[in-house]
Formats: sequence, C-alpha cells, structure tokens
Amino acid sequence: MKKTTIWRLCAVLLAFGLIGAACGSDDDGDSSATTAAPAPAATEAPADPEPEPEAEMQEDVTLRVLVHQNPPMVEFMEAFNESFEASHPHITIDLSVVEAGDLSIATQTRLSAGDIDVVGIFGFSNAAQAYMSGAVPPNWQTLIEAGLLMDITGQPFVDNYDEATIADAGSFEGKVYSINLGRVSYSGMFVNKDLLAANGLDVPTTWGELVTACEVVKAAGNECMTVGGADGWPVFVGAYGLLGAMYPDQEALVEGLWTGDITWDNDQSVEMFRRMQIYTSDMLEAGVTGLSHDAGPPRYAAGDVAFMPTGVWQAPALESAEPDFDWTYVPFPGSDNAEDNQYLFGKYDQGWAIAADTPHPEAALAYLEAFSAPDNYQAFANAVGFIPTQPTAVLDTHLGREVAPFLANYRVGFEQYWVAPAGAGQWANGSQAAAWFDPFNEWTDHVALAAQAQADLQAGLDAN
Repeated sequence: MKKTTIWRLCAVLLAFGLIGAACGSDDDGDSSATTAAPAPAATEAPADPEPEPEAEMQEDVTLRVLVHQNPPMVEFMEAFNESFEASHPHITIDLSVVEAGDLSIATQTRLSAGDIDVVGIFGFSNAAQAYMSGAVPPNWQTLIEAGLLMDITGQPFVDNYDEATIADAGSFEGKVYSINLGRVSYSGMFVNKDLLAANGLDVPTTWGELVTACEVVKAAGNECMTVGGADGWPVFVGAYGLLGAMYPDQEALVEGLWTGDITWDNDQSVEMFRRMQIYTSDMLEAGVTGLSHDAGPPRYAAGDVAFMPTGVWQAPALESAEPDFDWTYVPFPGSDNAEDNQYLFGKYDQGWAIAADTPHPEAALAYLEAFSAPDNYQAFANAVGFIPTQPTAVLDTHLGREVAPFLANYRVGFEQYWVAPAGAGQWANGSQAAAWFDPFNEWTDHVALAAQAQADLQAGLDAN
C-alpha cells in the first residue's frame, strides 16, 4: 500500500472518530427523514445507450455501486444497470443497497477500505460557518479533505445539470465532487380535494383556515391528518412547513440561534411550539403511533383523511395505492399571514460521486455519463418524483403539475443549514419539537419544552 494511501486512511479514520465523539447525540437524522424509503412505484425503462464499439476487446470490470434504500430509485437503478451492462458488455454492476440512515457510515467505511467505485451521496449541506464556533465539518467535507472523492470538475456530463445545483450541492472550494440528481420538498401537505369539497371547504392558506378545516371534517366523522408516526421522524418532518411559515428565512434562523438573536423561548418560537403541539396532539388521527411511513399513503388513499403532511417522495406511492385519488400538494399553512405560506422548503437529495482511488475510473465516469444522458435522467426523475436538477428535464407527473406554481418559491430548509453546537443537550434542535409531544414523547407543555430547548442549545453555545 502506498504511503499516501495509508496516510489518507489514518487521517479519515481519525476524523470520523472525532465526528462520532462530537455528534453522538446530534440530530442528523433529519437528512434521512427527507430520503426515507417510500412504497414502490412503477419505473420507466431507461433509454438504451448506444453500444460501445469493440467492447468485447476490453478488460472485464466489476463496478461497485452503493445507494440508499428508496424502492422507486432502487427499482430504476436495477433497470438502468441492466441497460448499461448490455451496452458495456465488459462491465458488470455490483449494486449495494443500505438504509438511508446507514449510508454515511457505509460510505466512510467502504471508501476507506477501497472497496467501492461509485457512491450515492446526499447533497452537500450543513457546512460549518464562520459564526459556528467549534463546529465539526460535515462528513462530505471530511471525505474530500481526506482525498477520498474524485475531482470531476470539467467532465462533460457535469454540464447537464444546472449551475446552482452543482454549486450548492456538489462543489467544495471551487471544485466539483458530485452531481446531484434532484431536489425534494418536505414542507408541504397532500390535500384530499374530494373530502374538502364534500364539506364545503377550500384549500386552507392560513393557520386559522387549517384549524377550521380540521374541525369541520372531524365533525363530519372524518379525520384531519395522518402520517407515519411509528417511524418517529415523519412526525417532525410533517411540521417542517410550520417551522418555515413561522421563520421563512431558514438560513437566518440558524444563524440567529447561534448568535443569540433568535431563541427557542422567544414569543414567536413559543407560539410555534404551541402550534406544533396542536398539530401533533389534535390534528393527527388516533393510531398514527402504529402507522409506518410506508403505510401512510395507502391509509391516506382510503379517502377519509383531509391532509397528509409529508415529503413529495410519497406521491408515487399514493398514486400506486389509489390512481383515481384526487389530491394536490401545497405548502403547510403554518402562519396567520398567507404570504408566509407560499414557500416549499426542501433539500438536495441523491447524488453520485466517484471514489478517488477507484481502479476503474474510466468505467465509473462512463456510468455517470450514461446516467446523466437527458433521456435517462428524465426517466429517473419521473420514477422517483424528484424535482429535476437538469434544466432540460420536467417533472411530467401529477406531482410536477401540482407543485409547479410553487417552484419559484423553493427554498433550502433548516435541517440543511443546522449544525448543533458541540455539547448541546438532547432537546436543542427545536425544529423536531413536533415529535416530542404526547403521544410520541414525554412533553405536554409547549412553554416548558421551549424553555428546555433553549437551555439545551445554550449549554452548547456556552461550551464553545
């Protein structure tokens, strides 16, 4: 083994050890929230690339590819891999699939061991800012600084993606290390248009209208909201729209919490916690504590629930469960001011990166080039429901048509900016407060929880 490789391995293992020690109680589960596995959906067949000339003359290669579990995406990748192998007969794809929450550590481990070639990697986020004293760099940055990701700057397929995506979700210090394949929104809610119409209701655009709509549909013997509460994270993700409505500038919220200009126990935040408690304890139907994330769309498709606050990735599963279900997807109206309820917050999701030390760089680059071909990318976007990051692609689905009016107001969400101060307590990330109320957790007093959240945050700030 080369000395440089040994040095890189030692450096990255040391860095990851420090990360684990500093972030053992961090709330990085958010990221897995916006990418957890939805129910399977129909997958469009990818376009067949042109056969590679004289492929039989090339050395046989096994290209090892790692992705996270997401049934529509995995189904698409299996079909794409078959097509890619057919046009590249000397290349065999060895696809590994891990749970979304395990992707980071699996990537670290396999890159360090040198037994992976192409990795699915979430969009670059949570960068340590100048005002974040003592903040630990995110894993993607550590991988780059350890020399474990290939610099793909200037590769022709990078130009297939819009410049903002490459800059925001795949670049570091002026170089490109990843192509990001799509954005998702997790701050909206699905709306049962038939049920609202049957009760003489319009789609709510303010918090007050939402409260009234819930009262009306429940009085008629139906349910207000459902969500996959058994998995925990869908509960607070369902309230991300409320967070964004109360604090539309999410990046400024993170900075304000670090500098002390904003606190979890100020009047505005306390009111937000109060509304989160109403959402959790009053709006969600009884029994959601036993409903898994994947079971949410079929339950909602039964037609007797007005709203399902969750991410856009649930659309394919909802359509699969009940193709004739008449729904729309709108921002969660968490504010009394309708103008604050026009934003869809979200994150950059799945991306591709290449191991710097791959023994098969040509095959890895060919794989990304084929995937990035506009026809293949379009099929991928339709299969998984991502908001496209290639400017030539459109989300030509029911979901795409419903969210189109809000895309001009798309914003990156809080959890993509948030970095917890080292030493902060377990309740420091107030964005997750909706999941801390009864029946999901121990809290029943929103004022007391707001005070505890600020105390736990302050403990970390004081330690740095």
